[in-house]
Amino acid sequence: MNKHLTGEGFDVLTVNDGEKALQAFYNNTFDLVLLDLMLPKVSGKEILKRIRESSSVPVLIVSAKDSEIDKILGLELGADDYIAKPFSVLELTARISAIFRRIGYYIKEENSIKSISRGPFTLNFDNYQILKGEENIGLTAKEFEILKLFFQNPKKVFTKAQIFASVWKDDFINDDNTVTVQIRRLREKIEEDPSNPTYIKTVWGIGYRLGDI
Repeated sequence: MNKHLTGEGFDVLTVNDGEKALQAFYNNTFDLVLLDLMLPKVSGKEILKRIRESSSVPVLIVSAKDSEIDKILGLELGADDYIAKPFSVLELTARISAIFRRIGYYIKEENSIKSISRGPFTLNFDNYQILKGEENIGLTAKEFEILKLFFQNPKKVFTKAQIFASVWKDDFINDDNTVTVQIRRLREKIEEDPSNPTYIKTVWGIGYRLGDI
């Protein structure tokens, strides 16, 4: 499930008991919580109560229980939806997407955010302009989309296949050198020393991530 959701572009943090779930919730910011009711140490129902004491983050309950009472109780406690095991990853993705559509998440992402800044850079989504301080750097559309992908996911490591799928809108990559070349050209334009990059880091054996800027 984690691999599938990551492949769909989600950043996923997984814990396996209720105490760790609460610690993760209090120490991080999430767009959605997948909550199993049958957790050790602290029950999913108790976690949901605690979440609702301080947050309106969407909660999708995941549980082996499939009785009407459990579904109703979960929804009454403040869950946004309920999915019973066993389920397909495609159904799970559809449920997550439906929740985001209901709360206007995708609309907000597409229409409200016009630019993003990281370190010395500002990306303007309307005109594909990137500023490094006061300097206007000319990027191709693909170079801009790669940098935008990193800026929107500053803590995520992307494989070449994930970058290709996101930027080229195609799941099939017949030559990962395509991404390598684009990364090299992008580094030549934005890095002080392209051979020792600061802004786009290589994670050996995996892919690339945004530097700590």
